[in-house]
Amino acid sequence: MKIRASKLVWKAFLATATLLAAACAQTPKDEVPPAGYTVDTAWPKPLPNNWILGQVAGIAVDARDHVWLIHRPKTIIDEEKGASFNPPRAKCCVPAPAVIEFDPEGNVVRAWGGPGQGYEWPENEHGIYIDQQGNVWVGGNDPKDHQLIKFTPEGKFLLQVGRAGQTGGSNSTTLLGRPAHMEIDAQANELYIADGYGNKRVLVLDAGSGAYKRHWGAYGKSPSDEKLPMHNPKSPQFANPVHCVRLSKDGLVYVCDRANNRVQVFRKDGTFMNEFAFEEKSLGSGSSFDLVFSNDPKQKFFFLADGVNDQVLTVERETGKVISSFGRPGRMAGQFLVLHNIGIDSKGNLYTAEVATGKRVQKFRPQER
Repeated sequence: MKIRASKLVWKAFLATATLLAAACAQTPKDEVPPAGYTVDTAWPKPLPNNWILGQVAGIAVDARDHVWLIHRPKTIIDEEKGASFNPPRAKCCVPAPAVIEFDPEGNVVRAWGGPGQGYEWPENEHGIYIDQQGNVWVGGNDPKDHQLIKFTPEGKFLLQVGRAGQTGGSNSTTLLGRPAHMEIDAQANELYIADGYGNKRVLVLDAGSGAYKRHWGAYGKSPSDEKLPMHNPKSPQFANPVHCVRLSKDGLVYVCDRANNRVQVFRKDGTFMNEFAFEEKSLGSGSSFDLVFSNDPKQKFFFLADGVNDQVLTVERETGKVISSFGRPGRMAGQFLVLHNIGIDSKGNLYTAEVATGKRVQKFRPQER
């Protein structure tokens, strides 16, 4: 009897293993999340021209896997910019231009930015996006910054949406309210704006002219400027800031309601579809800073930048289930202070940007299972 029982157990084990192997074989490799991420300490290369970065308040990856950032030169303290004084206080350093483009190897390709003719450069830089033509969109979140500006890759001014110092509340059809982030639906030629630090809505404009199309608040309802308690994943309104807007390939709009520790999902017409809460007990600045989608055809996952806990979460897009995470607060390679934005290239490498005293960008390589 013992021999027969052992044979039955062995057969059952083999059958289970066969089923598991078959299930794994049916799952495409690109739909399996990475086993983890390793920080690439050789990226980027040292900055040229004795430059140094301030708070990095936006990061984006273009179609060539070039990485773009926008940082805040005004946040560089005197001890960091000793070479910029006359006479110099130290050998290093001088503030880098606000917008910097890196190639995939981490070399600086070009850099530009700052006040110029025909546009209103923001007081406090915030947010960067590269459209399908390679043009660069930037914004700011100072109390006076109610504008987004479009430039060529070389820094030539093309278009400004909104006006500095002019805002009209969350239901205005002509003015912005400290916009945090932007993305373009190329097929419809529509500009989606996370609007933002002053207003509490998603705003959609014509990407060519800046003409008003539509807007909505939490749950697809009309937004209100009433100040409600933060850190409430069931709040009837977005909190400030509405920090990111991202478009998935299947036509959905993902919105980072940062201080309410949640991501809400909509159709492009503003119809509410779903919501996911993350690190609900987190207070402070909130957990949902930014997100990007995985590179598989179905975009099965998204990667959430959790700035209050300084971690990156791998999230199953359909369910909102957290699959894994990496990162913690700190100043060592692979740690964050404060994780603000995230980007992804065609190879699945993740790029992170830090504000506060972090003042840097980092690259993380995926580990295969």
